[in-house]
Amino acid sequence: MEKVLGIGGLFFRSKDPVALADWYRDHLGIDLVPQDFNTPPWQQEAGATVFAPFAVDTDYFGNPDRAFMINFRVADMDAMIAQLNAAGLEVLESDPMPIGRFARLTDPEDNPIELWEPVSTA
Repeated sequence: MEKVLGIGGLFFRSKDPVALADWYRDHLGIDLVPQDFNTPPWQQEAGATVFAPFAVDTDYFGNPDRAFMINFRVADMDAMIAQLNAAGLEVLESDPMPIGRFARLTDPEDNPIELWEPVSTA
């Protein structure tokens, strides 16, 4: 069976797409979508990706009006939280789990974001 290679993009509606894209660039380091043939798109580092549909009534995403939550892998949770806090953003860290550390925040349009520092297997 032919398989997909990974996630090629994440597309969602926004009240202000330009401002929201700038927020993700400024706070999480995600490059903007290229507007010419010479600029490469954002490249994520290879690593674990979890693809997990949740029950329609889950409370895991926080706001029940949200149908999705973005989870980003991070290399240094403490540094990322400090960076986001310095920018005035509230980040809530969860208790560590066997697969790593997690923290939550929302973007300016109240979309839930989860940060994940996987347990090192090296």
